[in-house]
Amino acid sequence: MIPNILSIAGSDPSGGAGIQADIKTISANGGYAMAAITGLTAQNTRGVQVVQLVDADMVAAQIAAIREDIRIDAVKIGMLGSAAIINAVAEALAGLETPIVLDPVMVAKGGDRLLEAGAVAALRLRLVPRVTLITPNLPEAADLLGVSEATTEEEMQDHAAQLMALGAQAVLLKGGHLPGAHSPDLLVADAGVTWLRAARIASGNTHGTGCTLSAAIATHLGLGQKMEHAVAASKAYVANSIANASRLSVGHGHGPTHHFHEWQK
Repeated sequence: MIPNILSIAGSDPSGGAGIQADIKTISANGGYAMAAITGLTAQNTRGVQVVQLVDADMVAAQIAAIREDIRIDAVKIGMLGSAAIINAVAEALAGLETPIVLDPVMVAKGGDRLLEAGAVAALRLRLVPRVTLITPNLPEAADLLGVSEATTEEEMQDHAAQLMALGAQAVLLKGGHLPGAHSPDLLVADAGVTWLRAARIASGNTHGTGCTLSAAIATHLGLGQKMEHAVAASKAYVANSIANASRLSVGHGHGPTHHFHEWQK
């Protein structure tokens, strides 16, 4: 049976990130996509111009409407924006026994902040201890922990351990901000510590890669796959999406990945 995957995130009208990227990703990886929108943005491949958050009660109402009618097999959480929305999402998901993947979206690729500074504590206390997997990049992990950004693989291991101590069941710490020809990601889960290293793909089409990866993982978990396989399959999907993104012609800044590269040949 096709799994029903719920994305809770903001909208990107350019289609490369947020809800739009999640719907494409979930569909491409074999799931049925549902969406609860937390915020509207005016953005393109060059940056974010305006962010307008949805009222927290409306966010909760969207999730409640889905829960009362539709089976949810996995959840991906992206941009939340404020402490009020974080609290509303935490309460709306209470009692839901299904994999939850949290992508702690704090700053857009162009540097625009997408999570109020005062909301970091709410994210750390209300959601991190309740999720199946958290997928921060190095700046996001540092923001969550209140420490300096990791600059080595040893520091990555230390930050991952600290995130696990906050209560997350598993951590995928993305090392794309480290220099070098390879991008090292660190997965800490029940099976232990696993380094996933891949050759860095030289591309300007990396808009929405974090959204895409977390949505893919949620979909594979919803399909019943083990964490390690879900992460590995999702990383391969993102890599292929970036490698085939040159077939797209979208914008003049950080272009999107090609979510449907397997079908649009």
